[in-house]
Parts: sequence; C-alpha cells; structure tokens
Amino acid sequence: MIKQAIIPLAGLGTRLLPLTSVFAKELLPINGKPGIEYIIDECIEAGIKEIIFIISNKMIKNYFFNDVFFKKIIKKKKDKRIIREYKKILKYKKMIKFVYQNKPLGTGDAVLKTKKYIKNDYFLLLLPDDLIVKKNCSKAMISVHKKYKSSIIASMNVSKKNVSRWGIYSIKKKIDKRNFLINDVIEKPSVKKAPSNKAVIGRYILPKIIFNNLSKQKAGKGGEIHITDAIQSLIKKHQKFIGHNFTGKYLDCGTMDGYIKSSLEIAKI
Repeated sequence: MIKQAIIPLAGLGTRLLPLTSVFAKELLPINGKPGIEYIIDECIEAGIKEIIFIISNKMIKNYFFNDVFFKKIIKKKKDKRIIREYKKILKYKKMIKFVYQNKPLGTGDAVLKTKKYIKNDYFLLLLPDDLIVKKNCSKAMISVHKKYKSSIIASMNVSKKNVSRWGIYSIKKKIDKRNFLINDVIEKPSVKKAPSNKAVIGRYILPKIIFNNLSKQKAGKGGEIHITDAIQSLIKKHQKFIGHNFTGKYLDCGTMDGYIKSSLEIAKI
C-alpha cells in the first residue's frame, strides 16, 4: 500500500520573482487557494496518510503553525469562513512532516533527505509546479501500481521542439491504452537526442530502493542530483517502470505565464 508522499518545496522560485521574494511560490494563491493545498488535497483523495515536505526555510512551515494568529482572530471576529480555513489547516498539519534541504542540489538530493521516514516499499512523489486538475492523477497511478506491482511515472506528449524542458522516455512495450513499459529515460535532452516526445510529468510512484542509487549518484546537468538519472539507473538494473498517460488537465505553475494561466483555468472548473 502507498500511504506516504514526498513533496519537494525547497526551490527558490526564481521564475516567479518578484512575487517569490516575499512568498514561497507554493503559497501563492491560484484562484484564491494556495497552490500547495491543491497538491495536498490530491494526496488525501488518493488515500495518502502522511506527507513529507522538503523545505529550505520556515516560510511554508509557518503557514501550517500560525495557531496563535488564528485563535486571536477567531476569538475577536468569530468569522465562519476563517474558522473553516483554520480547521482545514489543522487537518493538513496532522499529516505533514518537515525535512530540510539547505542547499538547492536537485530533486534527487531532496528526495534522499527523506530516506529515514519512508516505511513501505513504494512511495508517491509529487512536484508542486505541476498541477493536474479535473482527474486525480495520483489516485489513478496508485490504481495502476496495484495492478502491475510496478513503479509508475506520469506522462504526456509534448511538442518535439520543447523536449529539452523535460525528462523524456522511450517505450519498450505498450501495456494498454494509457500505460507503457519504459525502456529509457533522459533528463532534458536536446531535440536531436530525445528518444521520443513523451515527457515525464511531476508525479511518480518510486521504489524505496531508489535511495541506494541516490546516495551514490553523481551530479548531472546543472550540477544537480536528478531523480530522472536515478530512475534510469534502476531501469538498467531491470527494475520495471511504467509510463502512465494521465487523463486530467496539466497546468504548469512554475513560470509567471503558467501561474497566471493556471488561475484562469481553475476559475473555469
């Protein structure tokens, strides 16, 4: 059973400056709701019981531990909306653990920081810049995992000219309409070297044994430890990974243009 999720939140958010000079990017409102809450709600609906946040400062932690402020406001105003919001944060707080990544050394390094907290053979990893709405991607991936007893990566087709933005994989074998056995995966390849136009999106079900690879892994592109490189090393050792073409709508919240479009898109739902 997959009951734990990891969410890396230690990035600097430079693509959303100047907003992120005062706010953690994951706390920026998307249609009136902090972006991180969409990710938490996805986890809860998928049956996750514990979420591990990887942070670099106390800004996000303070959002969930601002009890004195809320109690004062509620005592003074008794506003039902504020009471409802505070109860929601209390619910979230019960299922969250915090781990620090003091240097931005990549997603792989961030995931490695959680090693001692992961209990079962598999865990869920979600990247908060990637929102998937309308259908719960994590829930669908857990269902695929139960059926095939395999690691799963969320996937979608992207434009060939944009492949260098993503981890890109090639297909070994088609399993069914939405699921493919992965043959190879490359982090941000050039257009010429990309094995396909099938991009890895920020949802993963990963095996606990990946920590062994991450602990020995050398820095890759940009001097960072990439989770994609660790996945590729496991594939080479004959670990099964399935690419899952999800049915929800993908929203990129990691850029200013994407952030604005995400708010407009969610407002339509």
